Amino acid sequence: MLAQGAEGAGDAPAAAPVGKGGVPSLLESVAPMIGIGILFYFIVMRPQLKAQKDKRKQHDDLMTNLKKNDKVVTIGGIIGTVAEVTDERVTLKIDDNTRIKFTRGSIQDVVGDKSES
Repeated sequence: MLAQGAEGAGDAPAAAPVGKGGVPSLLESVAPMIGIGILFYFIVMRPQLKAQKDKRKQHDDLMTNLKKNDKVVTIGGIIGTVAEVTDERVTLKIDDNTRIKFTRGSIQDVVGDKSES
């Protein structure tokens, strides 16, 4: 009987968690992942989306204000002077006798006076 009493006393603390079920609930196992996902969104994704939105607005303003004789660079790296602007196309003068037509979205940036000096 002493042997049984010793086993029973030794099993009592180990039996308590097993009696609870020992398996965490779905909420307990998924909650940390949800928390990390929310944290990731606010630290990484949200600022990046805001920066993209600001950059897109800045590019749209640039396209709206594009005019003849502006010096521009295309997304392909071609630098030229705007010879003609229509609703959908921009004609760039690359050299004295060279003109190339691009879509308005192909213009990356206006090269200001700062690059000429």
